[in-house]
Amino acid sequence: MNPHDGFRELDRQECLGLLGTVPVGRIVHTRHALPAVLLVNFCLDADAAVLLRTAAESELVHAIDGVVVAFEADEIDARTHSGWSVVVTGRATVVTDPVEHGRLSRTGPRSWVASPQDVFIRIEPELVTGRELAGGRTGPALRVLRG
Repeated sequence: MNPHDGFRELDRQECLGLLGTVPVGRIVHTRHALPAVLLVNFCLDADAAVLLRTAAESELVHAIDGVVVAFEADEIDARTHSGWSVVVTGRATVVTDPVEHGRLSRTGPRSWVASPQDVFIRIEPELVTGRELAGGRTGPALRVLRG
């Protein structure tokens, strides 16, 4: 990154810390051989994996199980021209272990839409990148994380 372009590269820990502050992100995958982006609610597991919860019969489950996807979340303040964006790239898998599914039913993300049968999707964070739009100032989200 150019040090004078108003952006600052975030390290992995900063990225994961920021992801934990927002409930919604975007899953980027391939749909019918074309790029697709879907807004989803999520949470991070203790091992920093991104967790999604969706209907078992959803098209998303079949499109991303076992493939590499990107997941993006951000927070932007248009008034102050500041914010951040984080991208997690990794393999998405449907959680099939009944014990793990039970644990995630208690601790994982809550579905915003009722479904007769939910599944959890885990995205392993193989690559985590992010940047802060500082606009000549330090963004408020990073000040909170740094104390």
